[in-house]
Amino acid sequence: MPAVIMECPDLSEFQETLKQMRKADDIIVNTINSVIPTDSFHADQTTACKSIYQQIQQGHDKREGFIRNCISFTLGNIKKLKNERDDKADNHDVPKSLRSEQTKLRMLQVELTVEDLIKQRSVKVFNERCRQYFKPPS
Repeated sequence: MPAVIMECPDLSEFQETLKQMRKADDIIVNTINSVIPTDSFHADQTTACKSIYQQIQQGHDKREGFIRNCISFTLGNIKKLKNERDDKADNHDVPKSLRSEQTKLRMLQVELTVEDLIKQRSVKVFNERCRQYFKPPS
């Protein structure tokens, strides 16, 4: 079954949504410290680390899907605008819209790179604190 491409919000709404979705990664150190404060604290670190790992992974998957959906949606818009430009050469608004969509596409592609960096940082922090309690599946 092919993935359903949903409409993508405008850039400011997209960035605000992504910012909200990244909050868990932004506070990962605090989250882990609150669950596993010290070695003398004897909570169930394995369960806590597993839960944190699952939350991190779900967040990464959700954000990456969100970004990739917007990329697909924007690529569709670019294709339509290119066809319009070719069919209606006298319409001067189409090239402007096309450039705007191409700029949006580049920004979305940069967000995928940013997402990869955030993921690497979160996994590094997670591994530093939780590696002795929980080993994520490969």
